[in-house]
Amino acid sequence: MNNPLPHDSIVPFGDKDRTKKEQVADMFNQIAGRYDFLNRFLSGGIDVYWRKKAIGELRAVQPKRILDVATGTADIALMSMKYLTPEKIIGIDISTGMLNLGREKIAKAMLNDQIELLEGDSETINFTDNSFDAVTVAFGVRNFEHLRTGLKEMLRVLKPGGKLVILEFSRPNQTGFKGLYKWYMKLVAPQIGKLVSKNKAAYQYLNDSVQAFPEGEHFLTILQETGYTNTYLKTLSLGICTIYCGTKSPLT
Repeated sequence: MNNPLPHDSIVPFGDKDRTKKEQVADMFNQIAGRYDFLNRFLSGGIDVYWRKKAIGELRAVQPKRILDVATGTADIALMSMKYLTPEKIIGIDISTGMLNLGREKIAKAMLNDQIELLEGDSETINFTDNSFDAVTVAFGVRNFEHLRTGLKEMLRVLKPGGKLVILEFSRPNQTGFKGLYKWYMKLVAPQIGKLVSKNKAAYQYLNDSVQAFPEGEHFLTILQETGYTNTYLKTLSLGICTIYCGTKSPLT
């Protein structure tokens, strides 16, 4: 169960002297200023719909305290506050550049008292056991250096009965569309990323990490092995994106 996954070895820059975590933080610091624009542009704006659908999985839980892991520029945190109105949201990320932009967005929305962003690592979350009613991760688990370790940490800080919601890219299976998607992710997205953010490696890494990620039922199995119960998935937009959910046992 603790064996490394192929996903864990996918890195942005191929630098053998730096860990995946260090390379991912560096990558996001480099592209932070263009990250939100490229998200909207490369997805045609549909990423906003994906986030809304993911947040919708928490409506029945009505969480009061939410931890948003790999919060980036706080898109999920801000949207969660709008649609779920919890008492508090904590967002953590390893990229200071992304966090700084997120804090600007939170201040502009006048939500400093409700949303707090902290520098933090998914594998060593600096909160006690059973601290949150819900944990969210949007497009972040691919970047974990040790996927299972990150999943275990998120389970640890969830309250018994608390819910994990993960939003992540996946690979469509439909003939025809599958080929178009592969062409776009392998060739088009890296070139656009290079033109706009001056960083082709970041968007090449996007494709490489999506290809290596243990998606679908495989990922549900990993969640179950980690200790989550009531796991399920929902595919979005012909399988380009998938929502994964799991619960911490009320008996934990």
